[in-house]
Amino acid sequence: MKKHSQNSLSEVHESVIVPAKASSWRRWLAITGPALMVSVGYMDPGNWATDIAGGSRYNYALIWVLLMSNLMAILLQSLAARLGIVSRRDLAQICHEDYPPIVNIPLYILAEIAITACDLAEVIGSAIALQLLFGIPLLYGVILTALDTLLLLLLSHAGIRKLESVVIALVGTIGVAFFIEILLGKPDWVGIVHGFVPSLPDASALYISIGILGATVMPHNLYLHSSLVQTRKIGRDSDEIKKTLRWNTIDTSLALNIAFFINAAILVMAASVFHRNGYFEIAEIQDAHHLLEPLLGASIAPIAFAIALLASGQSSTITGTLAGQIVMEGYLNLRIRPWLRRLITRLLAVIPAIIVIAHFGENATGAMLVLSQVVLSLQLPFAIIPLINAVADKRRMGEFSISRKIKILAWIVAGIILSLNIKLIVDQIGAWIADAGSDAWIVEVTVIPLAVLLGILLLYVIAHPWLDKNGFRIGSVHRQAAQPINTIQQPAPYTHVGVALDFSGKDEKLLTESLRFIRKKQTKLTLLHVVESPVARRLGAEGEDSETLADRERLEKLSEMMKANNVNTEWQIASGEPGKELARMINESNIELIVVGGHGHSGVSDLIHGTVISDLRHHIKANVVIVPIHD
Repeated sequence: MKKHSQNSLSEVHESVIVPAKASSWRRWLAITGPALMVSVGYMDPGNWATDIAGGSRYNYALIWVLLMSNLMAILLQSLAARLGIVSRRDLAQICHEDYPPIVNIPLYILAEIAITACDLAEVIGSAIALQLLFGIPLLYGVILTALDTLLLLLLSHAGIRKLESVVIALVGTIGVAFFIEILLGKPDWVGIVHGFVPSLPDASALYISIGILGATVMPHNLYLHSSLVQTRKIGRDSDEIKKTLRWNTIDTSLALNIAFFINAAILVMAASVFHRNGYFEIAEIQDAHHLLEPLLGASIAPIAFAIALLASGQSSTITGTLAGQIVMEGYLNLRIRPWLRRLITRLLAVIPAIIVIAHFGENATGAMLVLSQVVLSLQLPFAIIPLINAVADKRRMGEFSISRKIKILAWIVAGIILSLNIKLIVDQIGAWIADAGSDAWIVEVTVIPLAVLLGILLLYVIAHPWLDKNGFRIGSVHRQAAQPINTIQQPAPYTHVGVALDFSGKDEKLLTESLRFIRKKQTKLTLLHVVESPVARRLGAEGEDSETLADRERLEKLSEMMKANNVNTEWQIASGEPGKELARMINESNIELIVVGGHGHSGVSDLIHGTVISDLRHHIKANVVIVPIHD
């Protein structure tokens, strides 16, 4: 059975302590944050076009669609939070553990494509905002958006709370901007109330409604929420988990209602400004911006609109990056440096945007936004269904598995979303075939077979709990059910602990830390060192150069010091590449836990010196404890 992968977002995992006996207000302040981070995905630039189109064409008639989408999102995001809080696993990790590789690989690819599509919408939205504010050509604006990788890198080093604060500020900026727009637009409040009564004026209204729904419920938010709730350190007893679930449900409801009001504000602005003045076909964000000042007679209106758009793109960029990191680490059990992950994601979005704009011109941005939403719709069921199956699994969730009523409601929501998104996808394929003319065969031999294969994959994901229960499996599954909360036992002491020494002058600190994991007469301690001198690398430990001899003497002295403290101690020395040789010694000696020093390097120095720990984590079976040692 495969071991669990590392903690989700390990650098900030359980970094915010939730006080168990504090006042309700303090607990609320400690818990709140993850849902608001998730909510920005519900107000990103991909939502703007559908909201503007719905308001300009149908006045206030489609507000009920926003409300319905929001209620569905609250349910699904609450389930994602429940999964993370109870199982301490994110949705990507759950998929990795539950499904065989032949299923996991396409699920991972689909998730990465969806995140890239989402990032494409953010790139376009931010580039349009830069053009509207500063007159920067769209092509250059797209290139500039690649630089926000540096901004995100700086924010990520500040901690999760600082990151949440930046997102809150950006969301507040969007809210204030559209509050100004609504005040200037003077909407018909009676008409807004009537808009909450379900109605579809014509067939096109159904298409726009599907677009609103597809742009509202996003797959990457489910991965993101199940991970972000794990940044809070909570007690693991049943009562504490119940309280945390209750607070997170409140947090989710409040945050997504903020997103609902902002989306409703966009639609209300479009209805009160464009529909009222006879502009019924506004779908492009640029067109909406250019018409605001002449229609409202206020120069601040288009400026507020563009600032809100820029804030929307940047806040969505932050959460999209985190989702990409979660998906890669969870599905592949693979971690790369966050800045590199961010750069890869952004380049995958920037390059196609540059190619399309350079070839087709700036008017192609609307089509790219639509395409990005179709791609998101395609991946949505592959996130929703595993989520519902996971939170309904009593083996994993214990007493916190969802009730039959919630399960039925979740499947109804999933059915509605899947039906509407399937219709959107079918309609889009039909439109591509019609537009292709004599080249329609290309779509028929590529897109349609792909859709059929995805349909088969979806059927397997839906039927997986039944197949698993009845012993039908495709390949090997890395399933490891969580123990019920009340049956977790005190772990047995380690029988073999290792300490990796580099003789940097901080060796005694590492040895002191190792004592926390050692029980005298039960645990053996092994001191490990790799000589990196040119002679040792060439001839091995037998080279016996002066550095090797000195290091042997140091190991002997440290070993005697630990023996004097009644610790059963031995030492080993090797030569060559530190990561490779340490991994070999650890595995051959069956060391259960290895203590290593983290020197706190950053920037280029981190690229040079920070690889040993990374190599170890991916090539050994032992647990790794990293002790901060600053040079």
